[in-house]
Amino acid sequence: MYKRVLLKLSGEALSGGTGFGFDPETLKALAKELKEVSDLGVELAVVVGGGNFVRGAAMSQLGMDRAQSDYIGMLGTVMNALAIQNSLENEGVDTRVQTAIEMQKVAEPFILRRALRHLEKGRVVIFGAGTGSAFFSTDTTAALRASEIKADIILVAKNGVDGVYDSDPKVNPEAKKFEILSFMDVLNKGLKVMDSTAITMCNDNNIELVVFNMNETGNIVKAVKGEVNGTLVTR
Repeated sequence: MYKRVLLKLSGEALSGGTGFGFDPETLKALAKELKEVSDLGVELAVVVGGGNFVRGAAMSQLGMDRAQSDYIGMLGTVMNALAIQNSLENEGVDTRVQTAIEMQKVAEPFILRRALRHLEKGRVVIFGAGTGSAFFSTDTTAALRASEIKADIILVAKNGVDGVYDSDPKVNPEAKKFEILSFMDVLNKGLKVMDSTAITMCNDNNIELVVFNMNETGNIVKAVKGEVNGTLVTR
């Protein structure tokens, strides 16, 4: 079982299949599972996207300045972080949100030593607002924060997909699933695991990834224990 993990969630995963906003039952189920992980004594950090509210890249395609649209997307991640925090606290889990863009009325600023102290005390730490800089995705945020906190692994929770395939399994029923991949395989094959910046950072810092389906109850706990049916990405 891993000692310290970083869980990467998509914003859409919080919407319960609607693609927008929050689904209360989905948030409650997620909180219960994260509580089970915390109760195991695992130090848990979370990075969540903001795609259930806004996608920075999509807004830039509509004519908005890319940097401005990315900052709007970062605010979406903070809303999701606060929603997860509230759900966790309803389950009795001590939780802190830290943001890369300071907004002290709602969350702590990201301070590495403070984040590490929270983790050591058994608190779940949720990182919001991406890296705080435009042109970087929440994939890159996950790789960066995992490197900074020296996480054992990044758990990449996918919405309805149980691993990495050579093509989209929702479109191609003959798609082949990979059980294990190297970071260079991901880059050379152009596989949609995380963006290339994040994959390169994980490779450079030797942080493995496990890609799995979060929609199956208990899969996050199984991933923490190294028992999930997914895809391992490693050196």
